[in-house]
Parts: sequence; C-alpha cells; structure tokens
Amino acid sequence: MSFFSKLFGNSVDYKSIVENGGVIVDVRTTGEYKSGHIKGSLNIPLQNLKAQLNKIPKDKVVITCCASGMRSSSAKSILLANGFKEVHNGGGWSSLSRKI
Repeated sequence: MSFFSKLFGNSVDYKSIVENGGVIVDVRTTGEYKSGHIKGSLNIPLQNLKAQLNKIPKDKVVITCCASGMRSSSAKSILLANGFKEVHNGGGWSSLSRKI
C-alpha cells in the first residue's frame, strides 16, 4: 500500500463497480483515446462533457478517467453538479485499467 493510499484511503473497488454495470467515462481527447483506452469505456472529451451528458446513464455508477487524474477530477465535479449520484475519479486510465 502506498503512502498516499494510507493517507487518503483507497476504498473504491473499481473492479466491482465495473462488474456491476458501472460506466467508465474517459475524458481525454479523441486522439489520446485512440492511442489506448479501457475496453468498453465511453470517450467524451472534457470540453464536450456538458453537451453530451445524455450519453451517460444517470442510474449507473460512473468512473471518470483521463491521462493523470486532473481532467477526470473536473469531470467528476461536472457530473455531480448535473445530478449524477455516484461518481468516482479513477485517475489515469492506464492505472485504472490495472485496478479492474
């Protein structure tokens, strides 16, 4: 367990969320997404997120991801502000892919 995991806790079971129908929203650019992504994830670039909220089911748990975790943090805030009930910042997509 890393120092940060001990400090902040890492209680989110991303694998379980995905296995139970959770949705992964990758907010990187289309080009970044095409260079590698998590199979089955939705690619909605952060700058388009507000206009494409209807593509994300509100009745599902959502995990956001990007390259490092910065844009996915912003995406999480946007989703919560728009009525999504359970949203987790999965951080960088590559790291997230190893957790699921």
